[in-house]
Amino acid sequence: MENKKTKLTISGSPKKSYTNFESQKTKGKKTVVIDKQPVKVPGRNSFNKPTGFRPNSSKFTKGSSFKKSFDTKISSTTTDFERRKLAEQRATKRLKGDQEKDKKQKLGTKKRELKLTVSRALSDEIETRERSLASVKRARQKELKNANNNKIDDKENFRPIKRDVNIPEAITVRELANRMAEQSTNVIKHLFGMGVTVTINQTLAADTAEYLVKEFGHNPIREEKAEEIIKKIKEARAENLKNRPPIITVMGHVDHGKTSVLDVLRSSNVVSGEFGGITQHIGAYQIDSKLSKLTFIDTPGHAAFTEMRARGSKLTDLVVLVVAADDGVKPQTVESIKHAKAANVPIVVAINKCDLPDADPQKIKNQLLEHELIAEDLSGDTLMVEISAKTKKNLDKLVEAIVLQAEILDLKTDFDSKATGIVLESKIDVGRGPVVSIIVTTGTLKKGDFFVSGLKWGKIRAIINDKGNIIDAASPATPVEILGINGAAKSGDDFIVLESEKEAKSLSENRTQENRKGKNPLSFATQESAFSDKSTEELNLIIKSDVHGSSEAIKNAISQIKSEEVKPKIILADIGMVTETDVTLAKASKAVLIAFNVKPSKEAKKMAENEKINIASYNIIYEVLDYVKQKMSGLLTPDIEEKITGTAQILEIFKVSGAGKVAGSKITEGEILSNSSVRLVRDGSIIYTGKISTIFREKNQVKQVNGGQECGIALKDYMDFQKNDTIEAFSVTSKEREI
Repeated sequence: MENKKTKLTISGSPKKSYTNFESQKTKGKKTVVIDKQPVKVPGRNSFNKPTGFRPNSSKFTKGSSFKKSFDTKISSTTTDFERRKLAEQRATKRLKGDQEKDKKQKLGTKKRELKLTVSRALSDEIETRERSLASVKRARQKELKNANNNKIDDKENFRPIKRDVNIPEAITVRELANRMAEQSTNVIKHLFGMGVTVTINQTLAADTAEYLVKEFGHNPIREEKAEEIIKKIKEARAENLKNRPPIITVMGHVDHGKTSVLDVLRSSNVVSGEFGGITQHIGAYQIDSKLSKLTFIDTPGHAAFTEMRARGSKLTDLVVLVVAADDGVKPQTVESIKHAKAANVPIVVAINKCDLPDADPQKIKNQLLEHELIAEDLSGDTLMVEISAKTKKNLDKLVEAIVLQAEILDLKTDFDSKATGIVLESKIDVGRGPVVSIIVTTGTLKKGDFFVSGLKWGKIRAIINDKGNIIDAASPATPVEILGINGAAKSGDDFIVLESEKEAKSLSENRTQENRKGKNPLSFATQESAFSDKSTEELNLIIKSDVHGSSEAIKNAISQIKSEEVKPKIILADIGMVTETDVTLAKASKAVLIAFNVKPSKEAKKMAENEKINIASYNIIYEVLDYVKQKMSGLLTPDIEEKITGTAQILEIFKVSGAGKVAGSKITEGEILSNSSVRLVRDGSIIYTGKISTIFREKNQVKQVNGGQECGIALKDYMDFQKNDTIEAFSVTSKEREI
């Protein structure tokens, strides 16, 4: 067999030095040429008896000195060398078998397994080694680079989703971020970069929101204003118009018989249920007459309920003006006429109490001439009927006049469209929650409808008519109570039925945001307020009432109470019973707690007793106003009246043992008492104000000295008086003031 000559390159210095090797140095590396002969590997049992290793010395190029040193070294280390060689051969054999099965697997082997050794170099296995570690490393780097390129390609192929973002007139930062599917922090950072500092709950204007949407790569869509949406809903009506019952508002002065007339028409007795015999809120009733259905709205006549009357006139188709024949035209009568004319609705005058002996209907007609209401018998166009609610006189004629006027108006509406209406009243009912009284103006209201009323929304859980019966639907001009709203609506708010819950919520949120936008929660002191007189007292008030209309009327009436020194300040005006929260607020703010037509809860009543807070309960509005005036009067500074009771002239100054300096004086006017308050006047200036300590009369202490008499006067804590000084004695009286 031919000897094989293998050339190998080894980096670094070997662990052991061998002689008789042909070597040359090239650039820090050693190139060794080894003559190799076939070596017979001993078996396991003959491990300690290996065949000698005989290198061919003729093939070495080195000198004899190198050969000698190698022979000397091999003889001493044969055992260790042979053991290491055998172990490496066994490991190489296992590695070679795996490499023959799969060369690709060889490329993924560990670095230690591919380590080149002398024994592996002497075997045939070295010929099968196709790739170095550096090659494997380069391959892995190439694969990693390709993977990164693929990721870059994926990123290039990835495009962010462009969304259509609806933008209302006002929207919070949180809501805008949610609609864009962006993080709120990114939106806030972007605004901060624009020089705008906001919080997550702060409201943004539509223009700002639109700019942000464009900046984030989305498509902004401006939503219509809430009022525009409502306008379109109201205009989108079907063409199948039908006649509807008229809506009649009964107006007039207090105690002229408005509610009594309605009682007779609907065969009920509402007046007995009203405190003080006066209507405190709007009531609505539907009457089935022989001629037609009629919907009546009863308004209060008290001066405090101006807004209620105004609201009733705007809702109505025509007004029935009730005037007492024995009392004539009064302030609230004139006010009702103005409201009706402002609403541009016709007026039917009912002259009530014509059964009384002192009734003078003709006088009433003449008084109404001053307000441009001319009766038909006076060649006018105003229908006037002389009636008596007590004797039911001419009530049928009144109904005929109303129906005739309604026919002239030709009232028609769509019955099949989504319902709309107007809120008359709202209240919090224990057990039922918020209850809203409405009149349906258009369409048919059904159970399960989603609706919006003012800032509130809800789903109709129950519909209750004016007789207390639960019904499934309400046609136009029908007064009903609605259950299912998420809060107390305000009187006069519109009522609109929508297609879905989503639309109702969205419209309610839009209205809330627009309402919030118009309010500034922060109040800054102006220059005027900063330097204004702070001596004005404030009476804090907390008002809880049964219905929203009453609360509104009380607020308006209290605001009319004028005083330069004391001002009423309403901290809270809400509906529902008095709760513990109200009592806590009254304690914290030192407010007067007023309950109108409501009772406090047991917990609130007990808490008020413990905290010594008075809950003033009233059922009549003018009693509330009297109570507020009384409380405001208590804060007024009383009137101080000062009266000079006597004057004394100092003639001499004496020293008295035990009393110090005493002013020898003569009483010139009036009288001076021993406990009088006095002033010491010198050259027109007040030097001292205080009390008399002692009065001497002939070395005796006395309680009183009359005019013309001489005496000695000692003052408390003052002795620096002089001759010709004047002592004035005066008395002070205080008088309570009233508003």
